[in-house]
Amino acid sequence: MKSIRNKLIISLAIIAGGIIGRVKGEEAKQKWVFRVRSKYESKRQVAEKKSIARKGGVLLDDIEMAAYHNN
Repeated sequence: MKSIRNKLIISLAIIAGGIIGRVKGEEAKQKWVFRVRSKYESKRQVAEKKSIARKGGVLLDDIEMAAYHNN
């Protein structure tokens, strides 16, 4: 269920970016899609860290997460 929701959010951002690209140009589209994806990814990372902390796990910083976990 989560993977479907994630794919839906990303695809909606890309579709909306296409509309923005036609109206305001390609550069505005790229900026908007980047902003939306970054906001979504940061919220997902915060939720993941909270989940790990609740379970009693060790919190890792971003470099350690990138080195040891495949997202």
